[in-house]
Amino acid sequence: MADNPTAGQTGLDVLWREEDYLYPSAKFIGQANLTNPDIFDRFSLDRIPEAFREYADLLTWDRYWDKTIDTSDPPFWKWFVGGRLNASYNCLDRHLDANRNKTAIHYVGEPEGEAIQHITYQELWVRVNEFAALLRDMGVKAGDRITIHLPMVPELPVSMLACARLGAIHSVVFGGFSGKAAGERAADSQSHLLISMDGYWRAGKFLDHKEKADIAYTESEKAGHKLDSVLIWQRYPGKYGSPTALVDGRDVVVNDKLQEYQGKRVEAVSMPAEAPLFLMYTSGTTGRPKGMQHSIGGYMSYVTGTSKYIQDIHPEDVYWCMADIGWITGHSYIVYGPLALAASSVMYEGAPTHPDPGRPWRIAEELGVTIFHTSPTAVRSLRKVGPDEPAKYDYHFKHMTTVGEPIEPEVWRWYYDVVGKREAVIVDTWWQTETGGFLCSTTPALHKMKPGSAGPAVAGIHPIIYDDEGNVVPPGSGRAGNICIQNPWPGLAQTIWGQPERFVETYFARYCKDRTSTDWHDWPYMAGDAAVQAEDGYYRILGRIDDVINVAGHRLGTKEIESAALTVKEIAEAAVVPAKDEIKGVMPELYVALHPGYEATEALQQKIMDAVATELGPIAKPRHVWIVPDMPKTRSGKIMRRVLRSLSDKGDAGDVTTLANPEVVETIRKQVQS
Repeated sequence: MADNPTAGQTGLDVLWREEDYLYPSAKFIGQANLTNPDIFDRFSLDRIPEAFREYADLLTWDRYWDKTIDTSDPPFWKWFVGGRLNASYNCLDRHLDANRNKTAIHYVGEPEGEAIQHITYQELWVRVNEFAALLRDMGVKAGDRITIHLPMVPELPVSMLACARLGAIHSVVFGGFSGKAAGERAADSQSHLLISMDGYWRAGKFLDHKEKADIAYTESEKAGHKLDSVLIWQRYPGKYGSPTALVDGRDVVVNDKLQEYQGKRVEAVSMPAEAPLFLMYTSGTTGRPKGMQHSIGGYMSYVTGTSKYIQDIHPEDVYWCMADIGWITGHSYIVYGPLALAASSVMYEGAPTHPDPGRPWRIAEELGVTIFHTSPTAVRSLRKVGPDEPAKYDYHFKHMTTVGEPIEPEVWRWYYDVVGKREAVIVDTWWQTETGGFLCSTTPALHKMKPGSAGPAVAGIHPIIYDDEGNVVPPGSGRAGNICIQNPWPGLAQTIWGQPERFVETYFARYCKDRTSTDWHDWPYMAGDAAVQAEDGYYRILGRIDDVINVAGHRLGTKEIESAALTVKEIAEAAVVPAKDEIKGVMPELYVALHPGYEATEALQQKIMDAVATELGPIAKPRHVWIVPDMPKTRSGKIMRRVLRSLSDKGDAGDVTTLANPEVVETIRKQVQS
C-alpha cells in the first residue's frame, strides 16, 4: 500500500500502513483443529450453500434436514429446512455420557475472597432443567418471548438455556443498560416475562439491579405492553440483597420458588431448525432498536463450527471470553458455541481492573486458561493501567482473540508480546450482531498474522468491496469501500423482529441486483462497515459508514443518544458524533443547542449527561457535552455532523462556505479545541 493515505469512496481515510507478518508456532500448528487448507476449496463460492452441511454435522439432530437452504422468500433465508433439534440439548444433554463431571463454567465473582464456582455439565443441566420446569409452570411455551436483564452471573446462561429448552425465544439485554432500555425492548418483543436480579458487584460496589426491573416494567407498560411477571434471581441464594422492595403479586424470587422444583426434569422440545432461538437488540440509525432474530439450526451450526476452527477449542482447553453475555459475542462465544463443543469456559462478574490491573492474569494463572478472548478496548485499558502486569503471572495462552472493533497495530503488538508472551497466536476477528459469528479472521494454523488486519475471510464467507456507485474496489488499490458478503451463511440473522422491510432496506437493498430474484447471488449482504483489502487478500475494517458509534465494541445509535438528550427541556437540538478516544477507540461527543432563554452552565452539562445515562445506561454517556450557540447546518437545515466530528477530533472542518451559518463553525472550533 502507498505511504500516503488515500481517501476511499466512502469518504473514510485509509490511514494505517500494511504491517509485517508474524507466524503461528509449530507447537500451535501441531495441535490445531484445522490444519488442512483444503477447507477453503470445500467452502468455495460455487459450493455454497451445501458446504455448510459440514458445520451442521457438528450438532445432534432429532431429524435431519430435507433442504440446506430455502431461498423462496429473499432475503429471509431459511437454513436446514425440515430438520429438528434443540439448542439446550446440544449444549448440555449430549455431553453427559462422556463429560458429566467436566467443568462447563468456571464462575469468578468480582470479590476476590469468594470461592470460584466450578459448575459441571451435570450441575448446569440440573439447574437448567429445574428453571425450565418453573418457567413451564408459569405458562412459558415454544415461541414465547422472554426478556432477560442480568449481569455476568451463572444465572444468565441458565436462564438462556432454560428458555431454549422450552423453545421459547430469549431476548437478553446487556446488564449495564438502563431499566428504560430493557423495558422498551421487552415491549418491542412483546415479552411475557422479565428475568432480573437483586444486585451484583461492579468495581467494588454492590449495585442495585432490582430498581432497573421496576423501571423496565413501568416503561414496557408505557409502551403499551404489560409484562406478566418479573422473576428475580438472588446474587446470594437465600438472601435478598436489594434495597428496592419486592412487588406483591408481580415479583417472583426465583431462588425461593425453585425449592419446589428440585429434581424436576424437562424434556428438550424438538424445534424446527428455522425457528427463532433468540433476539439480540442492536442500535440503529433511528430511535427504535433492531431486534435481530437468529435461528436455532443455522446459528448453532455456525457458532459451533467457528468455535472449533477459529477459536481452536479442544476438550482439554480452558477458554475465557472476557466479553459480556449481554452482547452477541457472549451469546456466540461464551454460551452457545463453546458449550456445544463441551468446552470449559470462564465467566467473570466484574471489572477487569478491579481491584488492580493484575486481576485478569491472576484468574488466568489460577484456572490455567489456554484461550483468551477480549476486545481492543480492554486491551488498551489494561495496557494503559498495567503494562507490566502480565509478566508477573505464570499463565500461558496458546490462542488469543480480539473482537468488536479494529485494533491498532501498536496495541496488537503489546497484546502479542506482553499478554501472549510471544507464545499465543492471535485472531483479529470482524463480525457483527447481525452475522451471528466471525466473517473475517485468520484461520490460526493456516494463516500468517498481520497487526491491524482482520485477515482474510473465514471458510464459507466471500466478501466483496463496492464503492458508492456499485463498482468493485479491487484488492491492493488502497481505496476503501463498503464491505459486503456475496453469499448467505447459516449464522446470518433471519430478519429484524417485527420490521422485515427495515431488514431488507438496511442490509440488502443498496446492492441488490434484482429484487424479484430468488437467486441468492443477487442479494449481497451490506455490512455497513468501510474496509480496504490489501494485495494479499487481508481486510482492514475502517469503521462504520452509518450513524452508529462503536464504543468499546458496543454499537450505539446516535439517534438513541440524541433522543435521550432531547428529554432535557432546555435542549432544542442535539447531534452526536464519534470522537477518537485513547482507551475506547471511539466515544460519543454530544453537541446541543438550547432553546431561547436558557444559558449554558456546568450544571446543565451534568444534567444532560445524567439524562443520557438514565435513558440508555452509563455505556452511552457522552465523553463531553458541548453547549453551542447553533449547529452548523446546510441551507436545507441538515446538521453537518461531519463538521462537528472533525472539530471533536481536533481536525480541520474543511470548506464550510456553503453552509447556512459558516460563522458558527469557528465559534465552535475555539470552544472545542481551546
